[in-house]
Order: sequence, then structure tokens, then C-alpha cells
Amino acid sequence: MSTKGSLFGKIDRPIFSISAIIMVLFVLWALLQPQEAGDTFSAVQKFITDNFGWSYLIGVTSFLFFAIFIALSKYGSITLGKDGEKPEHSTWSWFAMLFAAGMGIGLVFWGVAEPITHYAIPPYGQPYTIQSAQTAMRYTFFHWGLHPWSVFGIVGLCMAYFQFRKGLPALVSSTLYPLLGEKGINGWIGKLVDILTVFATIFGVATSLGLGAMQIATGLNYAYGLPTGTTTTVVIIVVITILFITSAVTGIEKGIKFLSNANMLLLIIILAFMLIVGPTRFILNGFTETIGSYLQNIIQMSFWADTFNTNPGWVGGWTIFYWAWWIAWGPFVGAFIARISRGRSIREFILGVLIAPTLMSFVWMGVMGNSALYIDVVRHGGIAAQVAKDISTAIFAMYQYYPLTGVLTILTTLIIAIFFITSADSATFVMAMFTSGGDLNPKAGLKITWGLIEGAVAIALMLAGGLSALQTASITTAFPFMFVMFAMAVSLIKAFREESV
Repeated sequence: MSTKGSLFGKIDRPIFSISAIIMVLFVLWALLQPQEAGDTFSAVQKFITDNFGWSYLIGVTSFLFFAIFIALSKYGSITLGKDGEKPEHSTWSWFAMLFAAGMGIGLVFWGVAEPITHYAIPPYGQPYTIQSAQTAMRYTFFHWGLHPWSVFGIVGLCMAYFQFRKGLPALVSSTLYPLLGEKGINGWIGKLVDILTVFATIFGVATSLGLGAMQIATGLNYAYGLPTGTTTTVVIIVVITILFITSAVTGIEKGIKFLSNANMLLLIIILAFMLIVGPTRFILNGFTETIGSYLQNIIQMSFWADTFNTNPGWVGGWTIFYWAWWIAWGPFVGAFIARISRGRSIREFILGVLIAPTLMSFVWMGVMGNSALYIDVVRHGGIAAQVAKDISTAIFAMYQYYPLTGVLTILTTLIIAIFFITSADSATFVMAMFTSGGDLNPKAGLKITWGLIEGAVAIALMLAGGLSALQTASITTAFPFMFVMFAMAVSLIKAFREESV
């Protein structure tokens, strides 16, 4: 199944060949027939959202309950590695790397855009009211809180347990060993699972690359007057693709770790500045209020499917899109945080993955979202009107109302670029790992190949429909992987019970 080579190293030929060929055909189709491709994406998204949207709501909430159960159970003391092993990375670097890989571009893109959009178009109730502003922040916290990190945590936990404690290859198929056995994970079912994993990863990351490129173009327009549009976005994707491939081939320690730590510092600087020069009391009150509202309403929000269609398309366009996006990101973020979490206990892993990044996301959303809502709700500014025209301008439109606009714009554009690089860098590393039989140090040739394919898919989706096509791709590829995640959870419990016998 695999071969050795100086450039590509170890390759799992069936997984690599089938995945690469299908992705190349997809890119050619989207580039040659963008209208037809875009219409097909929309039709598939509508079918899944209309008929199976409820399954995303139940599925992702089930993953959250499962993660909490495992963390609090007797299995929480098990080490992700051999007994007595110590963590490879410091807690700070571990948190910085998993946060950068897990949220990255999306957090900056939606930090202002989502609260302002929900304020103007709430899930229920009247728009442009104090109530819609409160609902906007609550749902923003909901979409970026415990639920997404439970998805990453389940995939990461399963992969870390089976590769570090059981000595199996770093593949999603390896997590199904208790259910399928060695023959099953090495047979066609295992190959199918790993190919599906590659697809989910590519489309999940392509969504982020597209969002990041759109926002970088907007930031450059605000800072330097450079033109926006599809051509500019494509050029940015090409340039950043070259940069993240370069980062990927330098290795995890030199590339991802350095950039992740640097970006965390930049994020903290911007947060501190906005908290000081912005409406400090309003931000802190809003943050406190939203935490309480989030905890009070988390069950209701988790299962709200808008049965009576009171706001057509809202749940599908927001909650279901997000849950699908997080599931699509699950394989690569999970595999990456598994890779950097050797030696931690299961309880430490789950609580760390669930709580620390969630709080950081809440802080960012709380500061940026409330700073924007203050302008529109209290001072009657025009951020919502600008966001309605172009959602990628949201954070830069807000900066126009605060000091040092130019500096904030440049720093934020730099943060987006670094997140762009670290997310794609992580995904390139993971896809090379998935197509090399689980090699924890895949060769540069594989990383370069998948980096080029990632960039090409992002460009193809942008040309085939922009943001809508990006969202559709995530929802479509995530649906089958959700069922793989259920199988992973069952397999993990079976392995725990066998270990404790």
C-alpha cells in the first residue's frame, strides 16, 4: 500500500491517489463551469439543511455531553501515552497552538460581523432593538463556545488515545479498531473513512481560506486603498498558499509554534487596546450578562430548529452551517491537537480543550462584539449598514469609530494572515499525515502537494459562488463525517472498558 521516496516519503497509495484525483477533478469542474458548480452546491446544501438539519443539532450537542461525561468519569485519569509520560509542550504553547489551529480566521472574521448581523436580522424578535442586541451576543457565544470545541475534543481524544496509548497509526480509521479490528481498518472500510476525512478537511479549511482572503483584501483596501474583488482575493490566496507551504515544510516547532505564540500576543494587544479605549463598562457589563444568558439558554439554543419556520433560513444559514463547519474542521484540528497533546491525562485534555479556548473566544467576541454594538445601539452609528453591503468589512468598519484606526487595521490584517498560515499549515501537515499511513513526520513533498490542492480548492469555491459556495462545501462534506464521529465515540468507550477490565 505504501512506498518510500526521497521527496514524498511514505505514501498510502489508495488514499492519496483517490483523494488527489477526485479533488483535482473537482477543482477543474468548478473552474471550467463555475455557474453549474455553484448551482449544484446550493441544491445539495438546501437538501441537507431542509431534511437533515435536525441531525446536526442533536449530533453536536451529543458530542458535548459525551465529552463532559468522559472528563468526569473514571476514565479521565488515563494518560494519552504510556503511564507516567509527561506533556511534550508547555501549557501556554499547547493552548496557543490548539487555539490558532482551531479558530483562527473565523474568530476575527465573525467577531464583529456576527453580532452586528444578528442585531439587524435576529433569529426571532424585532430587529435593531436592545433585545436583538442581547440575543445577538448570546448566539455569537453559542456558535463559538463549548459545542465546537467538543467536536475537536472528541476527534482529538480518540486519535491521541489510539496512536499514543495503543500504538496505532495516526489515522481516523485507527480509532475504529475496537469495532472493525485490524482487518477492517486496513480494508476498504478503513480506507473509505480516511478518504472521507481528507475531503472534510480540505473543504473545511478551504472555507477558512476563502474567508481569510476576503478579509485580508478588505483590510488592505481600508489601509492602503487597494482594490477588492474576486481577482484580488485569488491573488491573496495564491500568495498566502506559498507562505503556508513554506511554513509547513519547516516543521511544527519552527513554523506553527512560533506563529501561534506571536499571534496570541497580537490578539491580546488588540483586546487590551479596545477594552481601554472602547466603552469599558459597557463591554464588561455585556460580557458578564452574555455569559449568564448563554449558560441559562444553552439547552434551548442547542435544540432550536425553528420548526414553524418563523425565520426561514436562519438556523440553516447560521447554527447548522457552524456545526457542519466545525465537524468539517474536526479531523484536522482533532488530529493536530492530538499530535501536540501526548502525555496529558484525558481529563486534562478535555477540560483544557473545552474551557480554555472557549473562554478566549468569549473574551474576543465579547470585546469586539460589544464595541461594535455600542456604536450602533447607543451611538446610532452605521456599522450594520456597512456589514449589510459587505460582511467582510465588519471589523474594519468598527475601527473607524475608534482611535488609531490605521494601526488597528494593519495589525488585524496581519493577524488574519498569520491565522491563515497557521490553519492551512496545520491542515497541510495533517493531510500529509493521513495520506502517508499516519506518519507523524510526513515528508515535504506530501505537504507541498496538499498545500497546492488546498489553495486550488479555495480559489475554485470562491469563483463558484464566494461565501455561499464556501459554506455549502462545509455542510456537504461534514454530513457523512458526523456519523464517523458517532462510531469513534462508541469505539472509544469499548476500548476504555477493555482497558479497565
